Amino acid sequence: MENFNHILVFKTNIKTPADRETLKPLFEQHKSIKQWNVDLYDEDYVLRIISYTLNHQYIIKLLQVHGYDCEELT
Repeated sequence: MENFNHILVFKTNIKTPADRETLKPLFEQHKSIKQWNVDLYDEDYVLRIISYTLNHQYIIKLLQVHGYDCEELT
């Protein structure tokens, strides 16, 4: 059975392509973030991050520091 604990999923207010572009350097320069995407068409603006070392709380705080709302989706 495969373990998906490395996939972190969040509800955010990253609503526009401009928001996504603002965060792109932050996510892409972070060595522990292997892959990320934001679904701008989902009502929850779902952010998915693949990381083998980071946790939900770290990502929530990271986004809050940059002015975005973020909460874990379970």
